[in-house]
Amino acid sequence: MLGVTPAAVRQRLTRLKAEGLVDRVLERGRRGRPGHRYRLTDEGERLAGDNYFDLAAVLWEEIRAVEDPAVRETLLARLAKRLANAYAGEVAGADLATRMQQLKRLMGAREVPFAVDETGDLPVITALACPYPDLAKQDRSICVMERMMMSEILGKQVELSECRLDGGGCCSFEPSSVG
Repeated sequence: MLGVTPAAVRQRLTRLKAEGLVDRVLERGRRGRPGHRYRLTDEGERLAGDNYFDLAAVLWEEIRAVEDPAVRETLLARLAKRLANAYAGEVAGADLATRMQQLKRLMGAREVPFAVDETGDLPVITALACPYPDLAKQDRSICVMERMMMSEILGKQVELSECRLDGGGCCSFEPSSVG
């Protein structure tokens, strides 16, 4: 039905099992030799359904629809704090440069490349690719939320000093002289 050989199917299933994405369960009860049933593991299920863009776009539209600016700002701050809390266990360190390097590594593991420039008086962290490109084109407040999240994670107020939406090559976040 799929146009592949049984050997190719076995090789693929063996590889997926080795990667921890599928489990094989022995099935008895039929006549003849027992068979096997393959199923996705929890990790396999997590990786199989990771297209959240439609949901994110609808949720962001609802955030944009909040008419009261104070309520919208509070909601953005709460989102930023929730994201920061989700990452907090993986970003620690005594100094800002170390925390930026750890945030760079964490975002890289999520396939969003970052760079840290430590040549100036204070380090600067730069998103080499936007984590939310389509949402950012629709509404710049996603950039505000990202700045708030970074400030929360890094324990230091940061400012968006360069932005792709303004024609910059990347989005750079510099420590603020305030906070």
